[in-house]
Amino acid sequence: MTVQDSEKAIDIASPLPRKSRQAKVVWRNNVVTVGGDAPVRVQSMTNTDTVDAVETAIQVRQLAQAGSEMVRITVNTPEAAAAVPYIREQLDRMGEYVPLVGDFHYNGHRLLTDYPECAQALSKYRINPGNVGKGDKKDKQFGQMIEIAAKYDKAVRIGVNWGSMDQEIMAELMDQNSKRAKPWETRQVMYEALITSAITSAELAKNIGLNPDNIILSCKVSGVQDLISVYRELARRCDYALHLGLTEAGMGTKGTVASTAALSVLLQEGIGDTIRVSLTPQPGEARTQEVVVASEILQALGLRVFVPSVTACPGCGRTTSTTFQELAKKIDDFLRGEMPVWRTQYPGVEAMKVAVMGCIVNGPGESKHADIGISLPGNGEAPAAPVFIDGEKALTLRGEHIAEEFQTLVLQYVQRRYGSAS
Repeated sequence: MTVQDSEKAIDIASPLPRKSRQAKVVWRNNVVTVGGDAPVRVQSMTNTDTVDAVETAIQVRQLAQAGSEMVRITVNTPEAAAAVPYIREQLDRMGEYVPLVGDFHYNGHRLLTDYPECAQALSKYRINPGNVGKGDKKDKQFGQMIEIAAKYDKAVRIGVNWGSMDQEIMAELMDQNSKRAKPWETRQVMYEALITSAITSAELAKNIGLNPDNIILSCKVSGVQDLISVYRELARRCDYALHLGLTEAGMGTKGTVASTAALSVLLQEGIGDTIRVSLTPQPGEARTQEVVVASEILQALGLRVFVPSVTACPGCGRTTSTTFQELAKKIDDFLRGEMPVWRTQYPGVEAMKVAVMGCIVNGPGESKHADIGISLPGNGEAPAAPVFIDGEKALTLRGEHIAEEFQTLVLQYVQRRYGSAS
């Protein structure tokens, strides 16, 4: 075999830089910058009845603890609007200052006007220009919401959704398309309607008096290729911060894969400043799963680090027991469970790499590449499991309590390596 060397080193892949404005979403001393050179932010949304202030506050805190940097809540009735200040109060009492985003549809102009405490307790408003009103009422009711946002210096996401398209814009564009010598496909007209709605609404908001740095845009669709096409063009036409996410992504593997496929392409191209993975929770699944997936997308791309990564092999005929699978699951759960405390106690711990390998083929090598790793021996996984720390074999674990003993070693490693940084 002849080995040929290239004259030019292979480029190391990295996402393109983003070129958007920088907005700020603020609550008390927690300033979450969005866009510009700020990190790509993770968002999520509650599925509780907002009227139940305690239950909603608890879920907001769970989402924030999982890594959501902003949490959106539904504000759809007078009772929900009245509950928002109490939700904010409950969170503040718990020491959780994550910014709240109010999701408004149809009657947001009335709710923000009639409940000023709600308008002030929220850090950001989400407005859908497709359902703020029709005809003459549309601009008036949109303007009312923007004036309140400007009054309280709140960020606004103008969130267009192809499930609730501005039908007036769509009809006008379809009429124009019918007069073209070579008409566009209907889907292309829909793309144009989404982008036109977002940008014209942003310009209107700016003309009313909203600081353009407080404007964030989104054009959500449910198809992967559709999302990529729309956001490439949206990013080309404006410099507003952009929120990414498939709408109605789906449940479980389908929703996770579709969101990952779409968002990864755009993020690699430098498009997107905040993301949400809109998963339909499976029965019994925690709402926080959507935050975990969003965080994993950013971490896999090398854009953020949220939690120590666990490298684990898939298993094969050499690993006939489930010991390494159980160990990997226990360690991953342990790390995620500790992170809310570790973030403050052990700065930098989120970048730690842990390996849990199932047999001797790749196990020792992967364990050496990790900060701390364990290599189980394979079939039966009983005799001996060497542990590698900082690339060197440190000790060998044996017996029935390998999982507990390795977890203790991980904790000791965290305390020793990252404790001095605090």
